[in-house]
Amino acid sequence: MDQEPVRAWRNSSSMAGSQLSLRVATLLTGLLECIAFSGLIFGWSSLVFVFKSDHYFEDLCEPPVNQTSNATGYSECSAQDSKFSLIFTLASFSNNFLILPIGYIFDHLGTTVARLIAIFLYAGGTLLVAVSSAGTALMLFVAFPMLAVGGILFLLTNLQVGNLFGKHRSTIITLYNGAFDSSSAIFLIVKLLHEWGLKLQISFFILCAFSIWHLIRTFFLMPRGHIPFPLPSNYSYGIDCSRGADGPQGKKDEEARREKVELRQEANAPSPAVQQEIANIDQSDPPSFRSCLLSWRFFWHLVWLSLMQLWHYLFIGTLNPMLNHLAHGDQHLVSSYTNAFAITQFFGVLCAPWNGFILDRLKKKYQQEARKRGFPESTADLHSTFPSLALTSLLCLGFSICASIPILKLQYFTFILQVINRSFLFGGNAAFITLAFPSQHFGKIYGTTLMLSAVITLLQFPIFILIKGPLQNDPTYVNIVLILLTLPTFVHPFLVSKQWQHQEKHM
Repeated sequence: MDQEPVRAWRNSSSMAGSQLSLRVATLLTGLLECIAFSGLIFGWSSLVFVFKSDHYFEDLCEPPVNQTSNATGYSECSAQDSKFSLIFTLASFSNNFLILPIGYIFDHLGTTVARLIAIFLYAGGTLLVAVSSAGTALMLFVAFPMLAVGGILFLLTNLQVGNLFGKHRSTIITLYNGAFDSSSAIFLIVKLLHEWGLKLQISFFILCAFSIWHLIRTFFLMPRGHIPFPLPSNYSYGIDCSRGADGPQGKKDEEARREKVELRQEANAPSPAVQQEIANIDQSDPPSFRSCLLSWRFFWHLVWLSLMQLWHYLFIGTLNPMLNHLAHGDQHLVSSYTNAFAITQFFGVLCAPWNGFILDRLKKKYQQEARKRGFPESTADLHSTFPSLALTSLLCLGFSICASIPILKLQYFTFILQVINRSFLFGGNAAFITLAFPSQHFGKIYGTTLMLSAVITLLQFPIFILIKGPLQNDPTYVNIVLILLTLPTFVHPFLVSKQWQHQEKHM
């Protein structure tokens, strides 16, 4: 009999060890997936260089490009640049706009279904590029929106992995968003391989083949439903899904609902304890999705994200023609600066976790302070995002000013500010939503935020046409307006800070 507790302890220790190994494997493979496949579309500037080398849309140039090139191999072809700008505009728009319906699918049908859709879009997009040529360049208009939506869906399904690691949740969420940013460097590898003689089509066939790996990870290292937060002690998933992948949490939720019904049935009983318990449960009911969308914090967060995102998408989409203009057509310089930009993008995975680290540390600090003062924990969670939001706005202001100065060498510093700001922006966006809104609405709110911000990003194409046409390649006035538009982003962190101050005044 004395051996029974020892045996039970060993079994529980073995189970805990296997679950820890599974969670670490999920974390690391998810990081690899985000860093290698999720944000490929943002390596667009490297790929444009390859497409131009392979004569995509060259027939739109009059006379042909190879007859107007100067000694450096450069020629100005606005029609060709417009096509590439339009493809990136549509891809970046799709990347954000379609995430809302996919967010609903993720919330209601679970991780497996959402990831199967992501794999289909990713495989279809890479396959279309692999079979394309200069004569069928219009296929790119379908391929890259598919690739963009598949990539963001990989990220969305991986963000919940942060729930497995409790105290480090925000750090992991921002780490994954940084990996999403860094994946744009994959197209730099495609560019370098192309310069060494490997055809673009072969590179994309190889990328398409990785769909098999995504499938394996979907069924063995991810849950069928969702990873709950806070995490139940007996939660299991993946390989152990037959023992209840999401079972423990599902049973827990069902028991809570049953308990609530029973308490409501006893509402007429004279017991004050029962009445108090009912009141506590009713107060714990989360706000509806509609009330979240109509809140001031959602509106200003949308403004904060949309205006800065427009700067980044416009910068990435117009980088190639901008470098051509600043380098006076020297294609060696353009190639070098394109490579430098792509290399700096890789370091997004190193920049983003600092944002999450700041959030986690401040969250812990303000929660302790909130408990001392009797504040709600939700107020502490919200206030912990203030430094991250303010710093992101400040970085964007610095980036936009540097990007507006027409000095080629200064662009190295612009690239550094851009990758830091971008990693803080998208990591901070996801982290803010997890802290400011109920977890059961995460997919819908995250999708709605990206969808509405996508409408603003559509402005990048008319801005490009305006610069190329009436402004005759002089973006000075446009840049001044865009710099001024970054100033309203400081309103969001100010209002978040005011929430904490408001709480102090009423205590």
